[in-house]
Amino acid sequence: MATNPSLPSQPSPGSPALQPSPEPAPLSEGQRLIDVFFAPSKVFTDLRRNASWWAPFLITAIVSLLFVYVVDQKVGFRKVAENQIQSQPKQADRFEHMSADQRENAMQKQVTGTRIFSYLFWLFVLGWYALVAAVLLGTVKFAAGADVKYKTLLALVFYSGLAGLGKSVLAIISLLAGVSSEGFTFQNPVATNPGYFVDHAAHPALASLLSSFDIFTFWTLALAAIGITCISKVKRGTAFAIVFGWYAVVVLIGVGFAAAFS
Repeated sequence: MATNPSLPSQPSPGSPALQPSPEPAPLSEGQRLIDVFFAPSKVFTDLRRNASWWAPFLITAIVSLLFVYVVDQKVGFRKVAENQIQSQPKQADRFEHMSADQRENAMQKQVTGTRIFSYLFWLFVLGWYALVAAVLLGTVKFAAGADVKYKTLLALVFYSGLAGLGKSVLAIISLLAGVSSEGFTFQNPVATNPGYFVDHAAHPALASLLSSFDIFTFWTLALAAIGITCISKVKRGTAFAIVFGWYAVVVLIGVGFAAAFS
């Protein structure tokens, strides 16, 4: 008589097959600051547990202030203001048509304004990152249907932005090493993009466009896109399209301003 095939054995309730996969160990703030450069997915996944962003913000503020201080000591804000004026032919032309006293008075105001804004730039970064997080929140919620919190996205933006600090660090090193301050600008202090080699005064729109192809900027954008996939169910391709799509909009606006007002 034929026998029925034996049923596959069922795992007992306590067997490993029924045990849930262990949760990844929570990361400390120090581990996050390091791993964002080497294991970013692990850091961004951890943001779902704790969306704290004070550590990257503190690092950003410190690097910003250090960069400005080095520029103040090695370049001087008078030179920074002069370089900025020379890079904008329309503004330079207005200075040329002033009397000597008017020109000196206007220059002093420019120097003072540039110094104050530069030392307080870290506050501008806070506001800018808050705006970026809000735009990304709206996009991933309504365009991609993702369920994600604003605080988590804000933390993601701050951690992604740490990659962009590499540009400031390189600028600090180059200035301390004695690189010439001729032509120095805060907007493009080191040769990390092709726009650095273009005369902004002669070709403002082209210089603005080529400056957007920056190594550290692309690194930051890539981290942000990876982060979106880690904190939500948005596919990686969609996340990259959202992040780089918005960046393209910002670049086009910047090129338009450069062409119109330089």
